[in-house]
Amino acid sequence: MAIDVKPPRHRRNRTSRLARSALPLAICASAAAAALAVPAPLLAQQGANAALHGGTIEVPVNKSQIVSTDQQIVRVMVGNPEIADIVPVTERSVYVLGKAMGTTSLTFYGYGGRVLSVVDIAVGPDVQGLRDQLVRLVPGSGIEASISGSSIVLSGISNNPGAINRAVQLAKTYAGENVVNLVSLGASQQVMLEVRFSEVKRDVGQNIGVSGFYNGSSVFGGLGNGASITPDPVTGASQIGIGSVTDTFGVLGATFRVLGADIEAYLNALEQKGYAKRLAEPTLVALSGEKASFLAGGEFPIPVVQNGGVLGGGNGPGGSITVEFKPFGVSLGFTPTVLSDRTINLKVEPEVSSIDRQASIQLNGIVIPGLQTRRASTTLELRDGESFAIAGLLQRDFASTVKQVPLLGNIPIIGALFRSTEFQKGETELLIIVTPRLVRPIRPDQVRLPTDRVADPDPATTTITGEAYDPLPAYPAASGTAAPETQYEF
Repeated sequence: MAIDVKPPRHRRNRTSRLARSALPLAICASAAAAALAVPAPLLAQQGANAALHGGTIEVPVNKSQIVSTDQQIVRVMVGNPEIADIVPVTERSVYVLGKAMGTTSLTFYGYGGRVLSVVDIAVGPDVQGLRDQLVRLVPGSGIEASISGSSIVLSGISNNPGAINRAVQLAKTYAGENVVNLVSLGASQQVMLEVRFSEVKRDVGQNIGVSGFYNGSSVFGGLGNGASITPDPVTGASQIGIGSVTDTFGVLGATFRVLGADIEAYLNALEQKGYAKRLAEPTLVALSGEKASFLAGGEFPIPVVQNGGVLGGGNGPGGSITVEFKPFGVSLGFTPTVLSDRTINLKVEPEVSSIDRQASIQLNGIVIPGLQTRRASTTLELRDGESFAIAGLLQRDFASTVKQVPLLGNIPIIGALFRSTEFQKGETELLIIVTPRLVRPIRPDQVRLPTDRVADPDPATTTITGEAYDPLPAYPAASGTAAPETQYEF
């Protein structure tokens, strides 16, 4: 497309003098009333007719720019009118409208067909609007934005991961998912996460009951768990034995006669108390913005049936069985992001699991154990060294089991002689606490290992002292104070 702009006659001589003077050509682009100056290189006398590259002008889609020169324009040609359209405004400026995303060029001609300049036109997202947003919302970030086809490219170096993330979110409002993030993080920040799993479990069990044996002239019998009928090896008559007492505590027995019959009674009272404490403290270090995971435990096999089969519930002869391993133990996964004010954004996924035989199932003779799991997943923000409880559990379980002789065990008062009662009570308290810290590498001589203070003993020392290891002296103190076992620099 060519547009001719014919200047007035009284200005022809002035224009010719400007063309012969070989003055530098400056091209300016502005949105609305603002003008962006684009200087052109100095035109040498022998290259007066050569094309000059006037730089690149970015035009948003469905928006316009005004391109101006310091010389009169006779004709303007656009490379691809489907991408950009032009309208003459004055003798020294044209109106450029972005129609579709892409790149094209504008060629400006002066008198005598001389090429004044060639300007590249990049039509794409409103990158200038994005630049204004970055200056206002992310000041001092050092992030630059440019157009590449239909995408926005972010480049530069920034020491603030949070600023980079905000810049990407702003760019997506202009170009959607067509955002290329080439921003480099100036100073890589590392985060160490300390997680404490504190669990206390209490179990209380009580068992009380009466076992007895009655031996009369024609009636005999036994009460209690495990009572059995056994034939006499001599006479062949059946004998009822008293229930066996399997516990070693709380057994009281007595024999007495009632109406000429011998009665043996056993009172079984047992109380069990259990207390368990578990504390796990995994520690993990990761780079800001990167995910890290940790597992201290093991894996147990689980049979998995392929292609149907009896085990899998199908009607086939059995199919093929593969083994899949499931992890258990103390695991930790987290993704830290250090923000501008040294606040740490954390996505934490701690978990404590153990094999639970009571929750196991059996399929065709194969026992598959269950898992007892404590898991949490959350996102929070903390400052360096601050702690936060991200999960807690308070669980109480109560169970009661009564074993009795039918009818007789329901008789008031004396029914206690014909029944046994068992109580089970359990309490579990769990608390998960996280503490993030900003860390940096330290010198190798500052690293202290747990094995540094334990030496392998010799046979003579083990025989004489009975110690399985030989402890070394404490770490050398500095300035009269004991040196820490582990040292971090923050």
